[in-house]
Amino acid sequence: MKKKILFTSMILVGLLNAIELKVGASPVPHAQILEVVKDELKEKGVELIIVPFTDYVTPNLALNDGAIDANYFQHLPYMEKMIKDRGLKIKEIAKIHIEPLGIYSKRFKSLEGLKDGARVAIPNDPTNASRALILLHNEGIIKLKDPNNLACTTLDIVDNPKKIKIVQIEAPLLPRMLGDVDLAVINGNYAFQAGLSHKNALALEDERSAYANIIAISENTSPQKMQALQKLIKAIQSYKIATFIYKKYQGEVIPVFKIDKAAK
Repeated sequence: MKKKILFTSMILVGLLNAIELKVGASPVPHAQILEVVKDELKEKGVELIIVPFTDYVTPNLALNDGAIDANYFQHLPYMEKMIKDRGLKIKEIAKIHIEPLGIYSKRFKSLEGLKDGARVAIPNDPTNASRALILLHNEGIIKLKDPNNLACTTLDIVDNPKKIKIVQIEAPLLPRMLGDVDLAVINGNYAFQAGLSHKNALALEDERSAYANIIAISENTSPQKMQALQKLIKAIQSYKIATFIYKKYQGEVIPVFKIDKAAK
């Protein structure tokens, strides 16, 4: 009985002394994944506070300003571009998953049926626009000067046999544009939120994509916060979370970390 009381007391003391960790995240799938590890982290002395963001700019500014301790919403090329443009002092600490970019259409059942002069919507932020152009190149719709250039733009298109018209739209709005364009290149998380299945995509990125979603932190992270962050990463890069991702998202989201089945 005394041992039980002592154990309970130790847990309560641990909770009272928990390190608070604020992590900015997009609602889907990032915040959902973080929710799964909340209780586990609490038992390990980390109070995880999930701060939702619905855009691609504010989370990095908040991280740079110290308003949050980490963020989980973006891929590395996007973060690197923002660091270059804004002089941010942030860095990657872990790769978690990829949300395959897909080509969707309400008008065509295959890319072979695409007509001349078709309107194709892609994301308007620079890194996801480049990503979309590379996918269009890989599918033979356009030809880029260098398809390995992760900073390519529409100016790098050297051949456009079907004379498609590319329209750049804010990424979250792309699913709503499907009825107004011939094709839309949509990020996996926004496709999932809109009820679009990767099984209905006319083309998808594969796991070799350079666009794995990451956890980012400030370059000025304290040793205490770093310990808490390492616990967060260990909890996420686990068999439990890999299984959760596969079951919940059914291929719309794919873990990229190595799974330690012995730790399940």
